[in-house]
Amino acid sequence: MPIPTPSGRDDPDGPGAPAAHGFRAELRDSVTLRAVLLVAGVLFLQLGFILSYIHAFHSPTPSRIPIAVAAPASVAQQAVSALNALDSSPLNARAVGDEASARRLIRQRAVDAALVINPTGTTDTLLVASAGGPAVSQAVTAVAEKTEAAQQRQVKVTDILPSAPNDSRSLSSFYLVIGWMVGGYLAAAILGIAGGARPANLHRTTIRLGTMAVYAAVSGLGGALIADPLLDALPGHFAALWGIGTLVVFASAAATMALQVLFGIAGIGVAILFFVVLGNPSAGGPYPSPLLPAFWRAIGQALPPGAGTTAVRNAMYFSGNATTGALLTLAAYAAAGIAVSLVATGFTWPSRRSRRPAPAAQPRPREAHGPAA
Repeated sequence: MPIPTPSGRDDPDGPGAPAAHGFRAELRDSVTLRAVLLVAGVLFLQLGFILSYIHAFHSPTPSRIPIAVAAPASVAQQAVSALNALDSSPLNARAVGDEASARRLIRQRAVDAALVINPTGTTDTLLVASAGGPAVSQAVTAVAEKTEAAQQRQVKVTDILPSAPNDSRSLSSFYLVIGWMVGGYLAAAILGIAGGARPANLHRTTIRLGTMAVYAAVSGLGGALIADPLLDALPGHFAALWGIGTLVVFASAAATMALQVLFGIAGIGVAILFFVVLGNPSAGGPYPSPLLPAFWRAIGQALPPGAGTTAVRNAMYFSGNATTGALLTLAAYAAAGIAVSLVATGFTWPSRRSRRPAPAAQPRPREAHGPAA
């Protein structure tokens, strides 16, 4: 029941209730060092995200785009030297024997374009593959047209590998991989928040890794269903998309889990730094690597978003050529995530067990005294 106070008013909380805190006291309690560091980390990631995208995309410039030159031997070397001597080195030309060889190199992803010179006329043919990224094809075309015009020649552009009708600018592969990546590290992050960033023991670690493997298979299947039969954006390669998607999701999830085991909840921020802030701009989506600044070109294929985008594009449009390196990169992240998670948990589990308080001894029941039955 309410207790009367000296002022005559009833005190609903009673004498044992804590006194109300003032604003300053509440501020001191809520603004902890941990909270400040977490918010500062979010600010760092936010500004890094803005910086990375603007720096990577604000001024795309062609740099040593690989191109083949098909022409008779007497003409080929002269043309190669002229293209390689252009200011700022937009092209990296090499001579090939004929047009068939040039087409084969494009399909194998050894070059991005080919200039077929007609020694008896004034119109040459530029072969491009916009499926690998139309921005590169457009950049090569602009350079070739300018170079040919300076020599009073014309160039006819032939796109031998265009993107699918429902894959505008060949961006579906990039966005599909980004969706898979987001699902992978968010699934690992949610499991870490729900069950603790560091699993309690090796059994829990194995169970969490197994859960993420199942999630990766389901996520890969869902992405492939959306991209192929549902939207017809990347048609005709359903099984390949499912396999690549499963690997992309599990690689990002396992790597995120490993980072959480090493760094606790801050490992989620580290994963976002690598996969989003650094990985997305360098992945070769809107602008493939030959158009990016040197730093982004150097790291793109070493990170899962770039490796995944390359694997999907090459499986879709280039008959699976030049996918081995990308798949090995993804497999390395998956394997490293598994190994680090298991090893780190194995090292920390005994120490956590030793810090647990010993269970209190239970009192022994007294023996009943009385006459024997």
